Amino acid sequence: MVTDTPGIHHITGIVRDGQRNLDFYTGVLGLRLVKQTVNFNEIFTRHLFYGDETGTPGTSLTFFPYPAEEDGRIGQPQITTAALVIPPGSIEYWSDRLTAHNIEFDGPFERFDETVLRFTDPDGTQLELVTGDSSVKPWPDGPIPTQHAIRGIHSVTIRSVSIFVTASVLDTLGFELVDQEGDRVRYQAPGDRAAIVDLLDRDGEFGREGVGSIHHVAVRISDEEELYEWHNLFRDRGYDVSRVHDRHFFHSLYLREPGGILFELTTEGPGLTFDVDTDTLGQSLYLPPSLEEDREMIEGQLQPLELPPALKPN
Repeated sequence: MVTDTPGIHHITGIVRDGQRNLDFYTGVLGLRLVKQTVNFNEIFTRHLFYGDETGTPGTSLTFFPYPAEEDGRIGQPQITTAALVIPPGSIEYWSDRLTAHNIEFDGPFERFDETVLRFTDPDGTQLELVTGDSSVKPWPDGPIPTQHAIRGIHSVTIRSVSIFVTASVLDTLGFELVDQEGDRVRYQAPGDRAAIVDLLDRDGEFGREGVGSIHHVAVRISDEEELYEWHNLFRDRGYDVSRVHDRHFFHSLYLREPGGILFELTTEGPGLTFDVDTDTLGQSLYLPPSLEEDREMIEGQLQPLELPPALKPN
């Protein structure tokens, strides 16, 4: 029997330049590069994972760098924004930090009794820093003082072509309607982190997937057995649902719901650290055993990636 998801597992976006992406998310936002691997569907494309010290589910932003990809366009149906939690009282620190890095931002402004800063990464991905409480502990060795450091994912904002259908899917997954402010409708899962999805009830132009767009949002599922139960539930209801994939760090399936949003349902384990040393996370290209014999060929096809000094092996 399926159980409610406790919240978001990870958020995945599309960017153009892996080096620029790495420099921004580690150097400016202070997240840890937890894993550099490849897109298992396109093995000559990098897949970069950022998060807390161990990439705890609910902290990870992940990106596919596609050097030749066209720019995306924000619109519907699309996951338009990824929001990250910062501690209450840290808005001034982050305003000063963004200014020091010549990053333009909107805010601070209030929303649902939270304080928000809105800006974009170098590829145009829409981001927010939102004050709030979180059970996540920040990466202690990052460049941001721990009292101000990011505490994982806060939420995603979604623009659907059929808000009522998307809301129904959220309800099925375990998100409950908890509040509304203007055209923003808030749903929340029962977990203690990364538990919010905001739906925008707003018409507008259609978006286009590409550089700067968010490809999908993944929600947490307890284990592989339950994942198959979710697969059968959505298949029986006539939804566009994929088979279950073995992603080495977790198992997952993809759900393209009628509102146009791509959800991934992802098991919480075995996790990004299950077969590696935590101290060396992100320091080299990780390949699962099935790809290890092709390492030389794969590395030769990937964009070079220079780690900042703080992330290089000792």
